[in-house]
Formats: sequence, C-alpha cells, structure tokens
Amino acid sequence: MAARKPLVIVKGGSTAGGAAAAASHTGALAADDKVFDGACRAAGVTRAITVEEAFEAAATFATQPLPKGPNVVVLTTAGGWGVVTSDAIYRDGALQLMALPADLEAQIDTKLPPRWSRNNPVDCAGGEVRDTIPEVMEMIAAHPDVHAVVYLGLGIQSNQARLMAEGHFYPGNGLERIVAYHRRQDERFAEAADELSRRYDKPILTATELAVADTDNPGPAAVRASGRLCYASGNRAVTALGHLYRYAEFRRSRGLD
Repeated sequence: MAARKPLVIVKGGSTAGGAAAAASHTGALAADDKVFDGACRAAGVTRAITVEEAFEAAATFATQPLPKGPNVVVLTTAGGWGVVTSDAIYRDGALQLMALPADLEAQIDTKLPPRWSRNNPVDCAGGEVRDTIPEVMEMIAAHPDVHAVVYLGLGIQSNQARLMAEGHFYPGNGLERIVAYHRRQDERFAEAADELSRRYDKPILTATELAVADTDNPGPAAVRASGRLCYASGNRAVTALGHLYRYAEFRRSRGLD
C-alpha cells in the first residue's frame, strides 16, 4: 500500500511499560519494537511516536509536495528559533541543514542588512521591509540546490498589531492604518509560502507558536485558509518534513518516482 500512497501508523509498546501493557491487552499483537520499526522502514511506512505526530504527518503528506532531496534552508525572523530548528534538523539524521551556495548568499545579500549572518538559518536580522520576506523566500525556493524550506516567525507583525489595537491610544492617532498593515503583511507571507511551494514544487513549512497560542492571528489563519498546516514549532515542522523526505527516498529507491 505504501507504494501507492503514504501510510502513517502509531504503534504502542515502544517502552518496557507500554510493551507490558500491550501484552496484557492484545498479547497476540505484541512484538519486538525494533523488529517492527525495521519492518516499517523496509515497507515505506511512516511510523509516528504520538497521535499528534501522526495527525501532523498525515496533514503534511496531504498538502505538501515530496522533497527531491535532503537540503533544507531555514528562513527566520528571530535567531533563537533558527538555532532550535537547526538542532532538530541535525537530530533528524537524514535531513541536511545545507551550507548556503555562494550565488544564493549573494542574492540574499541584496535584500538583508549587512549584519545578517550569511549562513543557514537565514536570519533576517531585523532588517525586513514590506517585501523582504516574500522576496528572500522566493530566492531560496527557486535555487536548484534547495529541496525544502522551513519558515519561522509568521504572525509576529500581527501580534504586534493586536497589542496596538488593545492599547489605550487605539483607535486614533493613525494606528488603524498601522494595525491593518501589519495584519496584511502576515497574510501576504503565508500566501507567499503557499504560492512559492506550488510554483517550485518544493515543501515550504511555516511554524510559529502563535498557531496554538493565538489561532485568530492572521498569519496562521492564512496558512489554514490555504489548506495547509501551520506547525506550532520548528521542531514539529522538521519532524513532519523528515517523514516527507523518508517517504520520498523510499519511492525513489523503488523506482516509483
């Protein structure tokens, strides 16, 4: 079945306590977890550790294209998120936090301030103007060596807009226009991620804690409106991307793509 479409499963009993519980409940179905894990890999089956991970893997398979390779670029508006997501990519063991090619670095250099790190993750270094995020995202997605993008920080501008709208000086003082601008920016960023992913046939995963902390935030809301999942953290986006990549590799190894 996995040769035709992705199959995501959750199996309990991966720990000693869980295995004992499984043996007492459905003993005939209990098996060595390492053997089961190996069988899943050989069959191209995606094994999720938790039900939540299974839901997110299934949603990712349903809405994102399969990556053509392991190379990932992280685009972030905050350095700390990029570091944590880099750790997740390294822990994945198959995905690669690629070094930026010289030509891509030179392109990005035209859009970000001189203080940006010239490294992956691509940290915007607080230098964003109206079109910086969509333009840099397209530069990254269009590069032939890049196979997937993780975009972090969606919703920050809308969150700032919310704080303004809840303040004592709103409405008035020209704040209505500023609030509307910031909200629209995050919608544009989400729409760009969706459009560029479809145009270049590459997965672009967006992640922000605001996906769960403020579900009405225009950024995550626009991702949902596109039919895609906005992940609650970079780690969860990387986990889902790892499942995409492993399934893509399984298909390539069988000559299915």
